[in-house]
Amino acid sequence: MADPTKMVVNLALFGTTQSGKSSAGNTLLGSADFHSSFAPCSVTQDCSLGRSCHLQSFLRRRGQEVALQVRVLDTPGCPHSRLSKKDVEQKVRDALEHHFGQEGLHLALLVQRADVPFCGQEATYPVQMIQELLGHAWKNYTAILFTHAEKIEEAGSNEDKYLRAAPDTLLTLLNSIQHKYVFQHKKEKSFNEQRMKILERIMGFVKENCYQVLTFK
Repeated sequence: MADPTKMVVNLALFGTTQSGKSSAGNTLLGSADFHSSFAPCSVTQDCSLGRSCHLQSFLRRRGQEVALQVRVLDTPGCPHSRLSKKDVEQKVRDALEHHFGQEGLHLALLVQRADVPFCGQEATYPVQMIQELLGHAWKNYTAILFTHAEKIEEAGSNEDKYLRAAPDTLLTLLNSIQHKYVFQHKKEKSFNEQRMKILERIMGFVKENCYQVLTFK
């Protein structure tokens, strides 16, 4: 029988090369499980799963305090400097079935750099892969994680202005996923404060979805 005082949330990261997926995954886990570095090529070659420690008393369900554990699947970027789009998709498909086949996926996070315009065919590749792998219900299980969001304030703007100025392709995507998004500000807060803020927003999305999951059997 499942322990009602513990909860596991399964997340998968999608995005283009150098969008900050592995770094975002480390933030979510509160660790350095995933190799992350600046490079002129794709760094992540294979999918890998990271698990966080239990965050005690992170939320309350049915009047009880619940400890949260986050499991994050890091994936290769698409497009990739060494792998074909088909190869990346097959690697991710196999990893989703292996890690979340029965337990299910709570949320796919599309990692998008806030300082890189969301336009052109390459920007839509990860979205297409999410649609292909998650199926017709993808809109209910997808959110956008904007990395490098500190660049917005450095440019003298803010999140609201940033989104109002977004291209139609991004606005259409945000509308499709019911405006589920979160900004990651590296310079705004301490590592732990930043992590808690992002996790609280993500758990809000999961709760709005009634804690439902997508399975891959």
